Amino acid sequence: MTARAADAVVELRRYALHPGERETLIELFDRELVETQEAVGIRVLGQFRDLDDPNSFVWLRAFTDMTARQHALAAFYGGPVWRAHRDAANATMIDSDNVLLLRPVMPGSGLALDPRRRPPPGAEPAPCGMIAATICSLHPSQAAVFPKLFERELAPTLRAAGADLVAAFSTEHSPNTFPALPVREDEEAFVWLSRFADQSAHADHLARLDPTATLVDYLARAPETLRLTPTSRSLVR
Repeated sequence: MTARAADAVVELRRYALHPGERETLIELFDRELVETQEAVGIRVLGQFRDLDDPNSFVWLRAFTDMTARQHALAAFYGGPVWRAHRDAANATMIDSDNVLLLRPVMPGSGLALDPRRRPPPGAEPAPCGMIAATICSLHPSQAAVFPKLFERELAPTLRAAGADLVAAFSTEHSPNTFPALPVREDEEAFVWLSRFADQSAHADHLARLDPTATLVDYLARAPETLRLTPTSRSLVR
């Protein structure tokens, strides 16, 4: 398998877990639920620990389009692999419905990743940095113009303050064609992913940058930043 163009539909999934269950879910997920999803057309892009919430598991997956998403999810969740492992996975979770359905903002702003770079199950964790996922909930009237603001003003400012911008996404407005898995509908979201060498580099970035004045007129509420560390099998790292 070779690297491919970024997928057109991306899910940002955040799971609230029972205390102490995150490592149980990560071990199960990375062992049993990566290649088996990809076998039916799902692209597993990244799996993360939330540094600020020990009971949160965050992950990204993608699809070529909404029709492919519907068929792939039906195949996986109706298939033998999920049937074999769903009880164990679900036992770790309090809530799995905190999901944003997204699309790359423009060509080149998605994630083009080479699955050959994914370490095999059980591999020793390789050194990796920190991913910051910044989630902006926009006023509906500002959603159409915000991507241009981001490209023109905010992205250069973020890079100048030390961020390695990995990807940028906005809400995918297509109806959820797989309602068995809810998503956060009727929300205008803009999400960008940034890579940092470590937590200290991210703290330095925040000390050098305060985008509040730029963003205040566009946001429905204060932005949220997830500080994430990749699992050993995450492609995004």
